[in-house]
Amino acid sequence: MTPQTSYTFPGRAWLAVATLTLCNGAFAADYTMRLSHQMPPTHHTAINLEQFAKEVKDTTKGRVEVQIFGAAQLFKPNQNHSAVASGKIEAASILSFQWGGTIPEMSVTIIPYLMTSVAKQKAFISSDAAKLLDAKMESKGVKNIAWIVDTNDGIFTSAKKLLIGPADFSGLKIRGLNQMFDSGLSAMGAAPSAMPGTEVYQAMQTGMLDAGFTGVKAAYSRKYFEVQKFGVASNIILAFDNLVVNPAWWSALPNDVRTLVQKAADRAVARSIVNADGVPAADIQALNDKGMKTVALTKAQEQAMADAMQPAVKREFLRATAPDGVRLLELIDRL
Repeated sequence: MTPQTSYTFPGRAWLAVATLTLCNGAFAADYTMRLSHQMPPTHHTAINLEQFAKEVKDTTKGRVEVQIFGAAQLFKPNQNHSAVASGKIEAASILSFQWGGTIPEMSVTIIPYLMTSVAKQKAFISSDAAKLLDAKMESKGVKNIAWIVDTNDGIFTSAKKLLIGPADFSGLKIRGLNQMFDSGLSAMGAAPSAMPGTEVYQAMQTGMLDAGFTGVKAAYSRKYFEVQKFGVASNIILAFDNLVVNPAWWSALPNDVRTLVQKAADRAVARSIVNADGVPAADIQALNDKGMKTVALTKAQEQAMADAMQPAVKREFLRATAPDGVRLLELIDRL
């Protein structure tokens, strides 16, 4: 068995890792996969990753133990990439649009209303476009083993009114995603502030933000309904949770073990895929049941939002990603 390496972890996380090591020491697996992510326990991706961990343990007959550290308890969302690349941990789940300036091409999937259909979603995962982005991640020191669908929808929430059309966004302080997506919000007159999902609830609660933006399921799991009265949902973006691993650790796994972990990751992807176009009515009803007045945009209303946002976001995307951005858009157009 490979000797364990000691690392320095922030705050209470070190105690958590130490406790796990002490508790599991007598039955230590041959290989440990510490996996960091930012999602709360009730988030659909967090649940999916727990299933992934169980399947890895079962199919490898205990040779690999996946230790999950969710809700940003180990590293903040913007620290996960460097933690995996440097070998402090073996794996992390990173939202595709959070690569920011490191890999701006990753934001292609959140160009508003560009590739949110089920057909585009399924075709993208094994496409040349995805392989191009896999290579980008590998060039930054991590290997992507799964394109787990986080959402192919989004919801604009507000404390004061339904945000149905572009004019409704004028002057709003709203949660953004990154510079690229936020250019579309600015085009509608909003004042976006990009921040990770872990910080949005408090920002809305304190009035730092007037409005929020997240996936429809995430709005429920993060309890936006407690601080926002209105929600408007549509198939606006396609966001992934990329399951990335440290390349040296991955390569050191025996071939049979690595294959079993990859197959478990593939099943996590399959579980995540949305199988019907449109925002699920049950997800909207769940928010309404909690007192948030929630509606879905019509196709005509989606088109009005696309006309307002997409040109600005595409311009920002192409400015930030030349020359590969043009190639990516061409590949996606063919899906």
